[in-house]
Amino acid sequence: MSYLKKNINHLLAGLFIYSMQISYVVAQDAEFTQFYANPLYLNPALAGTKKCPRININYRNQWPGLSATFITTSASYDQYVPAISGGLGLMVVSDREAKTLSTTRMSGIYAYQLQVDRKFSIRIGIEATFFQKSLDWSKLTFGDMIDSRRGFVYDSGDLPRGGTKSGMDFSGGIVGFSENFFIGGAVHHITQPDESLIKGKSPIPIKLTAHAGAVIPLTEPSSKSKNDGLSLSPNILYRSQGPSNQLNMGLYINKGPLVGGVWYRNSDAFILLVGIKTGVINIGYSYDATISRLTLASGGAHEVSINYTFKCRTRKRTFRSVTCPEF
Repeated sequence: MSYLKKNINHLLAGLFIYSMQISYVVAQDAEFTQFYANPLYLNPALAGTKKCPRININYRNQWPGLSATFITTSASYDQYVPAISGGLGLMVVSDREAKTLSTTRMSGIYAYQLQVDRKFSIRIGIEATFFQKSLDWSKLTFGDMIDSRRGFVYDSGDLPRGGTKSGMDFSGGIVGFSENFFIGGAVHHITQPDESLIKGKSPIPIKLTAHAGAVIPLTEPSSKSKNDGLSLSPNILYRSQGPSNQLNMGLYINKGPLVGGVWYRNSDAFILLVGIKTGVINIGYSYDATISRLTLASGGAHEVSINYTFKCRTRKRTFRSVTCPEF
């Protein structure tokens, strides 16, 4: 019995994939905690919101205390193009679940910017995505493979299945913003493409996201050329996908190049974040402390973000940036 208890985590991957054999399965998107450090993933309307081109790289390791860990990485490039009055973006996301199930998504994004009046602007974004999902059946483990004394020594009676599934997906978003306030929403997987790998149907459920925040200056910078003032940024984000509903509430504090933040994700995790901004390179780290039934034994989640903004010439025409947090 002690051997079985020691190796129980090895069964999680198999049980997770085995549950996909029912006729209808509801899948969910990978999660990122540093929402604004991965703006294109959050909302396609955020493509090209900087004056200069930028690159975002994000890495997330969820539940490292379990063998069935979830590792998600993403990389994106976006820039504002005056000739088309909007931003263009490219994004690649790789999600690997329990070393057996992997998903790769490649997206192209366009976001149009409209200045409503002197203080308020709107951005509308559309996203087209090619996705590919794969299952490596050879790495799954099941209960009928275990000997009570010798461990995993038998072949499973389940016939190998899985393979690869690919298709197209479409999303859209909108953001309205002024100098110190923003509000936005996004709809992902509008066409709900089928991603079933075993049998039956498994359409990706529509994901709805609403987010809003503000920047509250507490002290003035020492000069116009310096960004060393103190400010607070309260934020809220709501997300719904299939049976899952998630409410995130957070607060950032900014002082010069340093950023600190704390978030609460309803009934799931407390999140601590630290970051540094240099104007060219931003680096952030966050840790999700699990408070759900998984407890801290799961290892929580570690996330790292790196943002690089290229230098570019000052635009002749007025360009208004979205005042979202950097992380």
